[in-house]
Amino acid sequence: MPAPARELRARRSCHAVPGSNPRFLEKAQGLDSDQVFLDLEDSVAPVAKEGARANIVEVLTTGEWGDRVRTVRVNDWTTRWTYRDVIEVVEGAGAHLDCLMLPKVQTAEQVAALDLLLTQVETAMGHEVGRIGIEAQIENALGLVNVDAIATASPRVETIIFGPADFMASINMKSLVVGEQPPGYDVGDAYHYILMRLLMAARAHDLQVIDGPYLQIRDLDGFRRVAGRSAALGFDGKWTLHPSQIEVANEVYSPLQADYDHAENILDAYAYHTSERGGATGAVMLGDEMIDEASRKMALVISGKGRAAGMSRGEVWTPPE
Repeated sequence: MPAPARELRARRSCHAVPGSNPRFLEKAQGLDSDQVFLDLEDSVAPVAKEGARANIVEVLTTGEWGDRVRTVRVNDWTTRWTYRDVIEVVEGAGAHLDCLMLPKVQTAEQVAALDLLLTQVETAMGHEVGRIGIEAQIENALGLVNVDAIATASPRVETIIFGPADFMASINMKSLVVGEQPPGYDVGDAYHYILMRLLMAARAHDLQVIDGPYLQIRDLDGFRRVAGRSAALGFDGKWTLHPSQIEVANEVYSPLQADYDHAENILDAYAYHTSERGGATGAVMLGDEMIDEASRKMALVISGKGRAAGMSRGEVWTPPE
């Protein structure tokens, strides 16, 4: 059975919460992140993983999450926990879950395996087959090389995520500060190729693409600077590890108000002028700016991000009398 058509949802801030910490799980319900992901992987000690599953099922089924995207990060397929993570979480809270995040994805087959297991559990539980999405986290060189195949491995895939810490280790990068430029790299951006490669794979297949965490959680200026780098390229959002990072992420990955207003005005003006009533003209002037079909496409991107962020228009274009 084919998966339902997937809606691209706002993911400006993707907040990480350890599944083994009931206090953090409770607190996360009151935060303003677009997405929350409840973690069973790196932030949970091996001896606490099984108990964390029960915590996550409990908080998903009884908590108040509003309209946020609700995701659980399971352990990767090289561990002994993955299959039980999927079964227990989806059996216990599948109706309250939007996505599963699969870390350390290296091949398309790993995504296909998760898809198959999800389908079996959904079928057994009577859930809608294919509704739960997959978020694929790229954390090493092999995963980056295979990212196009990973992006198309299942119709469930919604996002491609950069995992900087494991990635830095996998390529022997000379740095211990996650997300910052390695010592000696004084020209350009050491992460530019990685970010662009993930971005191209995501956009080629109509997926969202998310930047990974910035571990210096008290350095909000550093977080803003690093987030601004991927936002400028076109990334949809970034992980947050501390509540103070959420507001910054929501701001950085939203359009400026002036840009949002301008994009909406381009769309309105272009729709009017290309209509019979407006003269059916393909290239027109909006103030001192010429706009055409390419302008409309660019405006759709900014408009879409603004609407997903819940922005309201300020300046509104009106047709000439």
